Amino acid sequence: MPQLPLVSIITPSYNHGHFLQQTIRSVLSQDYPNLEYIVVDGGSTDSTLDVIHQYSSRIAWWVSERDHGQADAINKGFTHAHGEIIAWLNSDDLFFRSDAISHAVQALQAQPELGMVYGDGLLVDERLQLLDWHTYPQYTLTDLLAFKIILQPAVFMRQAALHDAGYLPMQYDLILDHALWVLIAAKYPILHMQEFWAVERTHASAKTISRAAHYGEEAFPFIKSLESDPAAGPVIIRDHNQIFAGLYLFDGKRQIDAGNPRLALKHFWQAWKLSPMMVLNAWYKVLQASGGVVGLASLFTNYRSTRRHLKYKHKHLLVDENGVHLITS
Repeated sequence: MPQLPLVSIITPSYNHGHFLQQTIRSVLSQDYPNLEYIVVDGGSTDSTLDVIHQYSSRIAWWVSERDHGQADAINKGFTHAHGEIIAWLNSDDLFFRSDAISHAVQALQAQPELGMVYGDGLLVDERLQLLDWHTYPQYTLTDLLAFKIILQPAVFMRQAALHDAGYLPMQYDLILDHALWVLIAAKYPILHMQEFWAVERTHASAKTISRAAHYGEEAFPFIKSLESDPAAGPVIIRDHNQIFAGLYLFDGKRQIDAGNPRLALKHFWQAWKLSPMMVLNAWYKVLQASGGVVGLASLFTNYRSTRRHLKYKHKHLLVDENGVHLITS
């Protein structure tokens, strides 16, 4: 029987000691037998090192030293990874299923031409209270160029594709994961699996909340930089309106999160001029931005909070040595 390919999982961390043990447990409880786990810490001053030492016998390589940000830390992990298949799991996220890695490997082995696979995921708060289920379609390169987002911890890459893409681009901090998916998809087919593989935790210090206003400052230059790329450039020319409408919608949604509804509406108007149908499909976000302009932002926030509470109030995650469990209480 041929040996299963080695899978390398990298966890970058910095002062997330209160989350890190749960992340580590979700990795070490995976049923996949040929696993290499790497932790790259940025010189944490909280309880992070205590947690790492607790599991050091099961961690293939770890370091705690100052770095130049998340992309630098993850790329450092990539350079120490020996796996044929590679993923990274941030120190506040989790693998949901204990067979997530096994199923990702099966998908990649079944289709050797694939550069990466991605699954679906759960959104939870910092206390692991369930907030939502995130499901995705099968995306094309055009979809990714239009900044239709994939749940980062639910992605597994072939090492060769990661190498061809050049690892994480160091000039980006907010869109670094999505930029990598685009660079891989420009050269390789990608595949969506309709399974819940991962958990994303949202909290006040998460970049998606604390720095929401600045995503567009990286997204637009990134797409512009690809206009001369041999693989992505012709796609950007062919599907220009769809891609840039998607960019304006993406930035508009982030501006809502940042509390800038007037700017969000300006972006939605730019998107409308390129693709009215794409804006109509995002009608609720347009309504939310409009409500924010007239002082009704709290109404939409309260509605979303109430809906989630009523729908998921008895559902939360429990993480122990045996993995991650969805509990109904």
